[in-house]
This record gives sequence, C-alpha cells and structure tokens, in this order.
Amino acid sequence: MYPLVSAVNKVDFAFILIYSIAAVVLLGITFAMVYFLFKYNKKRHPEPADIKGNLLAEVLWTVIPTIIFMGMFFVGWDSFVALRSVPKNAIEINVEGKMWSWKFTYPNGKVDKELYVPINKPVKLNITSADVIHSFYVPAYRIKIDAVPGLTTYAWFNPNKKGDYDILCAEYCGVRHAYMLSKVHVVDEEEYAKFISGEKEKTANVTLPELLDKYGCSDCHSLNGEVLVGPPLNDIKGRKTIVIIDGKEKEIVADEKYIKDSILYPGKEIVKDFENIMPPYDGEIPENELNTLVDLMLNKKQEISNIEVGKKLIDDEGCTGCHSTDGSIIAAPSFKNLYNAKKQVIKDGKEYTVTADEEYIYVSTKYPEREIVKGFDPIMPPFDYLTDEQIKAITEYIKSLK
Repeated sequence: MYPLVSAVNKVDFAFILIYSIAAVVLLGITFAMVYFLFKYNKKRHPEPADIKGNLLAEVLWTVIPTIIFMGMFFVGWDSFVALRSVPKNAIEINVEGKMWSWKFTYPNGKVDKELYVPINKPVKLNITSADVIHSFYVPAYRIKIDAVPGLTTYAWFNPNKKGDYDILCAEYCGVRHAYMLSKVHVVDEEEYAKFISGEKEKTANVTLPELLDKYGCSDCHSLNGEVLVGPPLNDIKGRKTIVIIDGKEKEIVADEKYIKDSILYPGKEIVKDFENIMPPYDGEIPENELNTLVDLMLNKKQEISNIEVGKKLIDDEGCTGCHSTDGSIIAAPSFKNLYNAKKQVIKDGKEYTVTADEEYIYVSTKYPEREIVKGFDPIMPPFDYLTDEQIKAITEYIKSLK
C-alpha cells in the first residue's frame, strides 16, 4: 500500500521529470541547431557533404529515446497506481455532478453542496453524474476524473493540511459550466463530527439562498430577476406563467402545489421558452426541507433581505473573482471594510481622494473606468445593465462586510 501523501508527490514528480526532460531536449536541439548553423554554413562548406551513415549515431538515437520513454512510462505508471490505490480505512463520500453544481452525500446520508473532510483521514470519492459528462477537478490534490451518467468512477486523497481548496468542472457541460464551483473544507475531527451530525445547520435559521445553493438551484435560477437557464424565482408567489403540458400551452398561477410539482417533477410542466433540462428532485430533498423551501419562496416565513440578494448578485456576476470578502487582495480592492473607506483614485490623469459611499459604489459598478483605484489596473468591465435596486442590494451587502 502506498503512503497516504505519496500520490500527490508521485504525480508532481512525474510532471517535474517530464518537464525537465523536455527542457533538456529543447536546449540540446537549440544548441545543436545554432552550432551546426555556424560550423557548417555555406561560406565554410560551399559543397554539401554526403553522409552515408553512422552506426554510433543510429544506436544512440534509438537507445537514448527508448530509455527516456521507458523512464517516463515507469514514473507515470507509478503515480497512476498511487492514485488508484485507496486505503482500506478511507471515508467514502458520494459525489454527483449535475448542471451546474456538485452534490456530496456523506456516510450518514447528509447532503451538502460543499465537501467537508477531517484532517489526516483518507477520503474516497465515488463520482457520477445526473445528466451530462462533467469532470471533477481538485488541483490541490491532483484529482481530475470524469463524472459520467450511469457510471461510478472514484478518486481518493489524503487531506493533510487544514484549509479550503477549489473544486471545479474541467469538462465543458453547458452554458453555466464556469459557475460549477465548490470547495473542499479540511477541518479538524471535532468540527467534521458537528457538520455530519447537523449541528451546524441547527445553530442558524436557514435562508432561501442557502437552500437554493445547497441543492444547486441557484446555478440556473436567480433571485434578482435575471433570466439565467431557468426562470427567476423572485416574486414568484401568484405569478402567472405560460407552461407547456403535453405540447399545449396553458396559463397557471404559481401556488404551493405548482412550486412543489415543479421541483419534484419538472418535466410535467415546462415554462414556455425554457428547455426541459432540470432534473427531478423527487427523493432528493427531505420533505421538511422541501416544505421550508416552498414556504420561503412564497414568503411565508421570511422576506429575502437586501444583504442576501446582494451577496447572491456578487456571486452570480463573478465579482469575487477579483474582489475578496476577507480583506485579502486578489486583482482589485477587497469588499471588506470598503464602505466609507478613503480611496486614492485616478480620474482624467489626476489623483483624488474619495469616500467609498453609496454614490461611489454606484458609479464604480456601472462605469468603473471613470475612477481607477490607485495601484490597480483598469480591467473591470462595466455593469451598466444592473438596475438601481440591484446595485442598492450590492451596496447593502458591502456595508455588512465591516
């Protein structure tokens, strides 16, 4: 059995070896080319030489590439075996990819959109897909394996360092492919036990965005009125909608029964002008969570706060790709402590000090090229299509990051 940390090391060694050999070959060929260019140029050798053969050269360029190839093959095979040799004591977690999110089912039946694992415990992932081919990709653990409908593949890793690590889809799977993101959270055993037992969920009132995120609904449906792959879910209570039933159009009113049926059996009534690509959630969502989800959508329990809408907007629009929410610098100023902060900006070639208030956030969102924060590149695209209400929600969220 391979040591738990060896799989990543062996993969890294295979890549380093291949890149090193490629670099040596590149330098060798380049040096030889330049050498022959000067040594055997036309001025020195006006008459080309006729080389009939060289046994030593023939042997060398047969034996040396063979040794190189076999060496790379052995190292690659060794790393492959390490990646496929799962320790017997590994925790097994089921992974399902669907357009456009990941679902993780834990040994006790708990379901979550993100992967939580205890530190220093090997983890085996049983991977499949509910619709099309996806590719489960965790760069930190050198995992990249296809999720195929009707087939279960597997991968394993040993989380030997606490932290959060990116999960991506490495196979183009449709229009929201770029949003098929998640995280591996490596935590201590006590925190993992609390997560598995559900104590984390009991400590807070669940919100609509949290439930939608948990079951991947927010990958296709927005809460701000924006049309994504599916109809928006804001103000759905009592909404009149044209649906297709058995090839015929029918107007319905979005009530509790319709919303439940649309979640459990989405293929029965397809909203006009949208594709029938939503998977059925019958048996996927516990009844208590389904009822909570419907109640929240009908505003029976709580209204969606502007802060929640703003957070969802920022995530949907990809703002956190450049702006962090924890104070760290990525490619632009962090949203944390941004509101009412003093900023040095460049406007019309001159430097000014401004206060990041509501007006500043509004202008910076719609017309970011007008005032460039000093020290940062003007790479932000304009978001002039956002409504005033949407920018107000974004501002409320930024205010909350104090």
